[in-house]
Amino acid sequence: MNFGLSNEQEMIVSTIRAFVENEIYPHENEVERTGHVPDNIARDIRRKTIELGFYACNFPESVGGGGLSHLDFALVERELGRGSMALTHFFGRPQNILMACRGEQIERYLHPAVRGERMDALAMTEPDAGSDIRSMNCTASRHNGEWVINGTKHFISGADQADFFIVFVATGQDETEKGLKKRITAFLVDRGTPGFTVRDGYQSVSHRGYPNMVLDFDDCHLPDAQVLGEVDGGFAVMNEWLYATRLTVAAMAVGRARRAFELALNHAAERRQFGQPIGRFQGIAFPLADMITEIDAADWLTLSAAWRLDQGLPANREIASAKLYATEMLAKVTDAAIQIFGGMGLMSDLPLERFWRDARVERIWDGTSEIQRHIIGRDLLRPLGA
Repeated sequence: MNFGLSNEQEMIVSTIRAFVENEIYPHENEVERTGHVPDNIARDIRRKTIELGFYACNFPESVGGGGLSHLDFALVERELGRGSMALTHFFGRPQNILMACRGEQIERYLHPAVRGERMDALAMTEPDAGSDIRSMNCTASRHNGEWVINGTKHFISGADQADFFIVFVATGQDETEKGLKKRITAFLVDRGTPGFTVRDGYQSVSHRGYPNMVLDFDDCHLPDAQVLGEVDGGFAVMNEWLYATRLTVAAMAVGRARRAFELALNHAAERRQFGQPIGRFQGIAFPLADMITEIDAADWLTLSAAWRLDQGLPANREIASAKLYATEMLAKVTDAAIQIFGGMGLMSDLPLERFWRDARVERIWDGTSEIQRHIIGRDLLRPLGA
């Protein structure tokens, strides 16, 4: 792995950082205050992203995307992580799982999503099935040549803006040595489909303006044409396209941690107590040293995992390690930054209390820290037969 960035990668970083500082930062306070992204601001961000040439940069050029490598895309997400997720959502990174589209699905879902004409949302989590996907109770059964879906999904991010949804449901079950094992199928479901409703979810302390929603299916009829991938092949689709989303979370955590660190560092250099900058005291300098060390470590874990994907090397454990370490690092860095600011760190005049709140969910969504540890441990022990 080359530890230096190419000229093109340096340009990606500087371009996205300038975009975030000029187009995202100015709107953050309003979104935090109202818990809502005005439609005109959302449209403006999406339009400018398209003009910049970065919309759907995570998709290959063959389908109209930006064609960035995994490493390049990690750099993009790292810079976007500096800004409010409610606003950077409109920067446009459709779910890579749409690459599984076939036939008419390509023109109906894949290409419009890449062009920024339609937005998608991913729906897996259920009230009684979080990390245990196999226990989901949202089901689809065959009736008169159609699929009939019943059940509920919750914690669905981006659902308030989505034009269509990628929904994973149980379509059967098999008896195994460990009990019943449900078969999973992915479906493409358009907003407004009869029997399908989207409603407000829960009030969360993390990422105001980026709400979670609840999806209800009540005898929702879908034709075979809405199956994404193969019937009962939902896990195959997940494994091919979804596991790298954990890398996105890790990269964004690194970006947000660097922003919090920079605020704390500047404050330590400017704030004076007892006749000198507070950064000269070990009680401040040592936490700063720990913060930057852990940020750099998370950064390299993340970029090296992305590099492995680009080389076609196994990266499941490395991605899990990056997600685990980066999100737990973010929690520590935001907490330490607040401590350096003292009481002002908890005031809404500064973004640190928001970073602190937002950081909490990163250890939960896209696979909890416990799930990441399970993945890492399993990867280590399986070759030894344990």
